[in-house]
Amino acid sequence: MPGMPPTREIAVVAFGQTDHLRTTDELSEVEMLMPVLHEVLDRTGLRTSDIGFTCSGSSDYLAGRAFSFTMALDGVGAWPPISESHVEMDGAWALYEAWIKLLTGEADTALVYSYGKSSPGSVRDVLTRQLDPYYVAPLWPDSVALAALQAQALIDAGDTDERALAGVAARSRTAAADNPHAQLSGARPPGEYVVRPLRTGDCPPVGDGAAAVILAAGDRARDLCERPAWIRGIDHRIEAHSLGVRDLTDSPSTRLAAERAGAFERPVDTAELHAPFSSQEVVLRKALRLDDTVNVNPSGGALSANPVMAAGLIRIGEAAARIHRGDSDRALAHATSGPCLQQNLVAVLEGDPR
Repeated sequence: MPGMPPTREIAVVAFGQTDHLRTTDELSEVEMLMPVLHEVLDRTGLRTSDIGFTCSGSSDYLAGRAFSFTMALDGVGAWPPISESHVEMDGAWALYEAWIKLLTGEADTALVYSYGKSSPGSVRDVLTRQLDPYYVAPLWPDSVALAALQAQALIDAGDTDERALAGVAARSRTAAADNPHAQLSGARPPGEYVVRPLRTGDCPPVGDGAAAVILAAGDRARDLCERPAWIRGIDHRIEAHSLGVRDLTDSPSTRLAAERAGAFERPVDTAELHAPFSSQEVVLRKALRLDDTVNVNPSGGALSANPVMAAGLIRIGEAAARIHRGDSDRALAHATSGPCLQQNLVAVLEGDPR
């Protein structure tokens, strides 16, 4: 399916997310997720029994137990039996699977959700499990240290500097002042170095959160939503696993995914980029050919709320919500997984002409 033109119109018709918090010790994953599921169902008037396919994204490494996603099904309601699937990564890839399911015609509606609780442990260390297990993981370079290598490579190449990176963070968190779900909002000092050249302000907050969207096909989407956010193209690509063979200042996988999704065919007015570190926005802007006319991360992006395994799905949801409200006509949404933008997904969404 990657790169193929859609043969059936499919749209995001509802999006919901939790308030993203530093800790949610009093809530289980199911308790955190249920209000969001009820929100998207209520917004469309659907019941669980009306959903043709359900797909989720999460990580057993964050949960600290195997097959943790089965517990979350308690929040969905798995009896009577439902058509359900799960991906062990960000919910944006669960949405991709659901999109394919609807393309086949086997379902007309899909519920996609994802969640992550980073607060119980050290997410910086947990994410080392994504690394090459033979040569890199035994060195325990955490996610911030690897992002700092990427940031320094960008500075050495003349693509940015520390002042510009601070500007990215300030702009994102200023924009988040209008996002009631953001964990951090409002401009603040860059802070102390975490790993040079990245300061605390260049790094994402650690926190917990969940998100859900509903997809629908064709006239069903028009019945459920006044202005559906049509997925005109979606694609995902991956870089080499070994960091040593990659140019960390560039993201060819993002560029190729965007090309195959049709992002370069016409300009977009909005871009929701999954850039957990300020330096990664620099890489993504270049790969996606975004100029200053594009409204980048009006929600505040992952620098304002970064629930691991849900932040990518939130980027798609935020882009869709702007189309629903009439704030955007053609938007790009991006999600990433792995160290230093290793795997990237790009979706292009459009609203009906006004």
